[in-house]
Amino acid sequence: MFITPALLALILLGDRALAAFGLTTTSNRYKVDTNGGLVFEVNRANGDVTSLVFNGVEYQGKSKASGINSGLGTSQVSAETINDKYIKITAKSASLPVTHYYVAKPDDPTIYMATYITGEVDPGELRWLARLRQENLPTGVHGDVGNTIGCTAFEGKDTFRCSNGQTRCKMYTSDRFIDDQVHGVSGSDAAVWMIMPGTAYETSSGGPFMRDINSQTGSDQELYWYMNSGHVRTEPWRFGLMGPYAMRFSKGDKPSADLDTSFFDGLDIQGYVPSAQRGSISGSASGVPSGFEAVVHWYNDKAQYWAKATNSSTFKSPLMKPGTYTMKLYKAEYEVAKDTVTVTAGSETTKNIASTEPNPSVVWRIGEFDGQPLELKNGDKIERMHPSDVRMSSWGGTFTVGQSVARDFPMALFSKTGGNAKVNFNLNANQVKDLTLRVGTTLSFKGGRPSVAIGSWTGKDPGAPKLIDSRGVTRGAYRGYGEVYTWTVPASALKNGQNTLTLGVYGSGDNDFLSANYIVDAIELQGPSAT
Repeated sequence: MFITPALLALILLGDRALAAFGLTTTSNRYKVDTNGGLVFEVNRANGDVTSLVFNGVEYQGKSKASGINSGLGTSQVSAETINDKYIKITAKSASLPVTHYYVAKPDDPTIYMATYITGEVDPGELRWLARLRQENLPTGVHGDVGNTIGCTAFEGKDTFRCSNGQTRCKMYTSDRFIDDQVHGVSGSDAAVWMIMPGTAYETSSGGPFMRDINSQTGSDQELYWYMNSGHVRTEPWRFGLMGPYAMRFSKGDKPSADLDTSFFDGLDIQGYVPSAQRGSISGSASGVPSGFEAVVHWYNDKAQYWAKATNSSTFKSPLMKPGTYTMKLYKAEYEVAKDTVTVTAGSETTKNIASTEPNPSVVWRIGEFDGQPLELKNGDKIERMHPSDVRMSSWGGTFTVGQSVARDFPMALFSKTGGNAKVNFNLNANQVKDLTLRVGTTLSFKGGRPSVAIGSWTGKDPGAPKLIDSRGVTRGAYRGYGEVYTWTVPASALKNGQNTLTLGVYGSGDNDFLSANYIVDAIELQGPSAT
């Protein structure tokens, strides 16, 4: 038998040589071969992803499918090939206000997605959840912070303590939306990445500093993109199209966040707004001190956007949907200016914004008013572990002005554990007068707010702040509404020499770290310098 070179090549390459970009339909599945190493299957009854084969290895979890939330339920699922370039699968839920799209391109191991909603989704969250094989992809986002294997739940069903005293929670894998454009899970032969390019977050809620679950390592390796949830929720949901976003397979290399999704223009995706129908904003963001990141934020009830200013204080927004927006400027995460601006399709609007933050004379200040507790005690750990973790420093304590550093003051105070915090400070005779005490917070739980006392004086209870019905500090979150409290300290409470401020917590709540609490941003005593 004579074997031609072409036939020999087919024999040597095996099945892979026969593969080609395409869609195969069976009685219960749509099978998509990307011809880029990824072959995936979608259930025709409910839109779940039931198989994810990359380079010949199955990565889909064994017990549950991947999909939106815990599944769309019975759905109208259709598939089509568009111009021989794209495969689009549409799943419209019969019981939920959700239509989900999967899109594939030739020679690209990526599932491009978009999710359209017309209302809130029970149980109050909207997420893409890929349930992957943990044995093939053992490393979660930020390593083992969300790895609960061998550990025991001790707070709710989602926060675990391990035998070595360390704590684990899927919330500890989160990152701020403004920083979270690519995150993934990995193993020795592959990695799977969520990519949220461009304006993927425009219909989510919470703003640039919102954060939510990215992964959880258990019997499955769970990879998430949370679009909306009730986790430390500070604004209503927006409705419309979430995305485009993507899930990409690689041999380990992290993909760029600069993912081109312009081809969605021709895919007839409900709620999709092409670049030609958008506008933008550019300008300068001035007055934010050096050393602090300047962030510009635009939002209305239909969309949200953000941009970081450059070192020269200039910024340019992403392409935005037309409309009128509230425009805010932040010093890191602390609001320092607010304005409005209107975006027009097809044009770039110039709009400058400048900080209006006052600069009072202070006797002393602990921390920085930047909307973050990160420079305070345990602030460098709180995003990745529980307050009771063995790696945490003790809570409460005493701070001595002129001797202590910010890292000595606790980033949170709790009504039923950890004790109060004390600040020792000296005043000269010219400073013994009515002074202003200012306490900035970033997040409150169970109505927790500061109690303050100096000598015989006790500050008035400011009253419970607006309730956020969600655990915060115990699940790695530090940002809420950012209440700032002020009191006038009468001269009669002060003395020439050493004084002591005691900070505690008004509020009750449950036990230990679930008692009423608040997270500290910064504290300052405003007044004249010593002479």
